[in-house]
Amino acid sequence: MSRIGKQIIPVPEQVTVEIVGKEVKARGPLGELSLRLPNQLDAKLSENILQINRTNDDKTSRSLHGLYKVLSNNLLTGVSEGFKKSLEFKGIGYRVAVQDNLLTMSAGYSHPIEKTIPEGIKVNVQKSTITVSGIDKYKVGEFAAEIREIRKPEVYKGKGIRYSDEHIKIKPGKTAAKG
Repeated sequence: MSRIGKQIIPVPEQVTVEIVGKEVKARGPLGELSLRLPNQLDAKLSENILQINRTNDDKTSRSLHGLYKVLSNNLLTGVSEGFKKSLEFKGIGYRVAVQDNLLTMSAGYSHPIEKTIPEGIKVNVQKSTITVSGIDKYKVGEFAAEIREIRKPEVYKGKGIRYSDEHIKIKPGKTAAKG
């Protein structure tokens, strides 16, 4: 049995979970999300504990078991606490502004870059930090990756957009290599 799939998922107090057929719906203080399970898996709720079980033991259901356990856990965490990714931008003339649902960036190009903020995502900018938050872990991570893709950090001066917990190893330039 899957080591991850067989783990139980505790349901937080402020979250209500409803199982309708193959769909798991979670409602919490931050919003509402749902997850559709494949035919090989079933969900069971008892005493504030959610468990994902396999209907059979074939290779496909075994491979999906752990995945959908983690996706169900992300569902409950999202509606109760939410998810957040922080990015830092570093460089001369780099500026970021948020207006309504539009993120405008000056990142060293000849023109400003504009990105539409997806529904359900909040973007906050303070000094040189961009914070992307929301209840759907996939959407938060995807939009943070799109922002980072605008100007990846370069390894000689460290300029660019990086995750807050990301470490960029700075390489020595040509002058340091002479000797």
